[in-house]
Amino acid sequence: MTALTLSTAGAATLRADALVVGVAKGSRAPVVAPGAEAVDKAFDGKLAAILETLGATGAEGEITKLPAPSGLRTPVVLAVGLGPVPEKDQAYGAESLRRAAGAAARALTGSKKAAFALPVEAAEDAEAIAEGALLGAYAFTAYQGGEKDPKNGKDGSGNGVKLPLAEVALLGAKPRDKAFKAAAERAIALTEEINRARDLINTPPNDLYPESFAAVATAAGKEHGIKVQVFDEKALAKGGFGGILGVGQGSQNPPRLVKLTYTHSKAAKTLALVGKGITYDSGGISLKPAGHNETMKCDMSGAAAVFAAVVAAARLGLAVNVTGWLALAENMPSGSATRPGDVLRMYSGKTVEVLNTDAEGRLVLGDALTRACEENPDAIVDVATLTGAMVMALGNRTFGIMSNDDAFRTSIHEIAEEVGEQSWPMPLPTELRKGMDSPTADIANMGERMGGGLVAGLFLKEFVGEGITWAHLDIAGPAFHEGAPFGYTPKGGTGSAIRTLVKLAERTAAGDLG
Repeated sequence: MTALTLSTAGAATLRADALVVGVAKGSRAPVVAPGAEAVDKAFDGKLAAILETLGATGAEGEITKLPAPSGLRTPVVLAVGLGPVPEKDQAYGAESLRRAAGAAARALTGSKKAAFALPVEAAEDAEAIAEGALLGAYAFTAYQGGEKDPKNGKDGSGNGVKLPLAEVALLGAKPRDKAFKAAAERAIALTEEINRARDLINTPPNDLYPESFAAVATAAGKEHGIKVQVFDEKALAKGGFGGILGVGQGSQNPPRLVKLTYTHSKAAKTLALVGKGITYDSGGISLKPAGHNETMKCDMSGAAAVFAAVVAAARLGLAVNVTGWLALAENMPSGSATRPGDVLRMYSGKTVEVLNTDAEGRLVLGDALTRACEENPDAIVDVATLTGAMVMALGNRTFGIMSNDDAFRTSIHEIAEEVGEQSWPMPLPTELRKGMDSPTADIANMGERMGGGLVAGLFLKEFVGEGITWAHLDIAGPAFHEGAPFGYTPKGGTGSAIRTLVKLAERTAAGDLG
């Protein structure tokens, strides 16, 4: 994990491998952003002109490197684009700072230390820069570097792996100020858990399966004072968790349901989080077509998000009780697998006709939602890479929000926007429920093809207890990024929805959600 320090040193005096400054897009030419005054002075006030000559415009995420002049103690100055210059009397937005810091950190992979001299007016700015840099510096290298070459090693082992930026020194912050210290501590705790979730999502399914995921959760629980209960296949059978068992019965790796419980002595409310944890999704007997299997290790991203959010809440000491439910199974085709046409009896007692074994996430979530509702939380949120239909509707960077409470849905949408996660409120049209009517069972796991993401939400709603406020986050689009990295978003697992869940827990602790 990249280290973070708050430095009182000036930009011209700190020793580092690189000095990061911001440049914004002006109406006619790039504009050097606040925080870089000493750097601009070292360039005789011509930094903006030099950057323009080099082709820089200040566009978001744009990277321009240039050799530092003699007045600085770093060999390289890295200018990162912040996007348009803010309107008069407006500051740079948190997400602009976050993305710029992330892009800069990625560009400095292999460096030992970089000083970030981006605009900092308040502790919130420092926190955004810290988050972006620590998330942008992420790399998943656990399975790389098998052939060792002493001449090519970047991490001292000769394995050829170029490691992330090792240390971020944040300039313009106030190390002795309580608000700045708290901002840095929050950024570290949050990004460490997001990056741990990314590691889980990126881990190959031959190493991450229900039992091994449960072991990771158990170890984290011991470290952070979280109570962990693991329901193995025998406990699931005894308890009647037909949905989870039905999805997992085709695999040699049996399913698990993991309950994580974080409590606070001063908590007035309880928040329950439920995550879909399909550690690999082949589609089961309804096998996925060629070209759709290669990234299906990411189908446990919802469970990874819930796990990370509970641990982050514990690390931050939030005055709210948070319970996480990880519904873990591997969906495989075999002689013992659930067949299309089979009927499963869910934990709630409802029967489900399985028309498509690739609509398995809603089955494991149905069981976990019912079990979570038995404890009467004040609100419950499930998170899942649930439907391709949601990706078709909202694209690869935006998750959908459905809820049985419009005000709660609006609150989550506002929270997501605040923390920089793209989301959109979606409806639950009652007329789509009829499409899941079954002549054999209480409900089928498939309905109308059009509006499939909404149909899945309506299915889950069937398993939410009466009077319990509930929301469903379909993160199928943003959970796993297959394109080139951008901002603080890496290729592979992203940790989508974690920041939203943690902020929701903070708001609940503060009593801001009613």
